[in-house]
Amino acid sequence: MPVITVDGPKLSKEQKTELVKSITKAASEIIKLPEQAFIVLIQEREMDNVGVGGVLLSDKKTS
Repeated sequence: MPVITVDGPKLSKEQKTELVKSITKAASEIIKLPEQAFIVLIQEREMDNVGVGGVLLSDKKTS
């Protein structure tokens, strides 16, 4: 079973549903396996817990 991990910002349940559906469909078509074979894991990250170029994303957003 292929496992797909999405690491990103907080999402609403509706966004998660759409994302999982879209990723699963695309992966199934490309890899030629049934959609039921895929596992999609969503890891949400707070902007205070991610730094880019030495600056927290939460600080970049307000700048």
